[in-house]
Amino acid sequence: MARALITGITGQDGSYLAELLLGKGYEVHGLIRRSSSFNTSRIEHLYEDPHERGARLFLHYADLSDGGTLRRLVHAIAPDEIYNLGAQSHVRVSFDEPEYTADVVGMGVLRLLEAVRDFEQSKGRQIKVYQAGSSEMFGAAPAPQSESTPFYPRSPYAVSKVAAHWFGINYREAYRLFVANGILFNHESPRRGETFVTRKITRAVGRIKLGRQDKLFLGNLDAKRDWGFAGDYVEAMWRMLQAPTAGEYVVATGETHTVREFVEKAFAHAGLDWEKHVAYDPRYDRPTEVDVLLGDASKARTELGWTCKVGFEELVRMMVDADMQLAERETAPSVRVPAQKPFVSAKG
Repeated sequence: MARALITGITGQDGSYLAELLLGKGYEVHGLIRRSSSFNTSRIEHLYEDPHERGARLFLHYADLSDGGTLRRLVHAIAPDEIYNLGAQSHVRVSFDEPEYTADVVGMGVLRLLEAVRDFEQSKGRQIKVYQAGSSEMFGAAPAPQSESTPFYPRSPYAVSKVAAHWFGINYREAYRLFVANGILFNHESPRRGETFVTRKITRAVGRIKLGRQDKLFLGNLDAKRDWGFAGDYVEAMWRMLQAPTAGEYVVATGETHTVREFVEKAFAHAGLDWEKHVAYDPRYDRPTEVDVLLGDASKARTELGWTCKVGFEELVRMMVDADMQLAERETAPSVRVPAQKPFVSAKG
């Protein structure tokens, strides 16, 4: 049975990836940060009591800022594959918390690679590593962007991702680690965090439709992004680690749409006039904007056989429908919610 370790398993991508790997028969281990409240809602449906025979999902407390714990867990779990999805991933927030972002997003990767290098040198066994890059690394670079496009990062988050990307390449060349860098363009889903613009939009649509909200405040509506479905993109991550050699891969749809287009289609799907409800707030503008992101995923299609299955309009409808249902549940009479089952780590 293949064994995988996922950092950031409680996030959007981590939950879809855990589903994919469990479906393929993997034993899956995930790292979660300690919190006084439950933060595992995206993977609650995957819960298995680790004490039960045959359980294949295990969670461990750890943080990318703690190299010692990372090293201990890598040795204890001895995974075949590591997917590093953990990060402070909100671009606008990275301007407000640049030092924390750089430590987790950039230095966190270095700590993880050092743990892998230590394991391989002491155990004589390879661990394949997937490093989650971002289209934000291209920043102001002209579109379309491919693996050969020079990076031009425009935020502390993007600069940190560029550092992580080159850490991966350096450790691959210096220590022969198998490190694959996925440069994923924007990918969304109903599980997207509510502070990200796409989910902020669809969440508002559901609440406005039911009279629970009147206005949606947004920043730059003219920014263009290449939006895909997160469920499609995690398959590309897995395919990268099944390749015979590690490399860099852009994962994208090859289409770009403005934030305004996303707003228009989301509100129209709910039968609403977006211009009556959307207002501009300069506080949501970035100090340095990324105007156009458009990915060329030819290499991933050719070498990995990967293609995106969910198109832009289907993605918007999927997210609006999910948030309409969520808004309806919010308006329903309150019911007692059973206590959430605790996750118990088997190792670490």
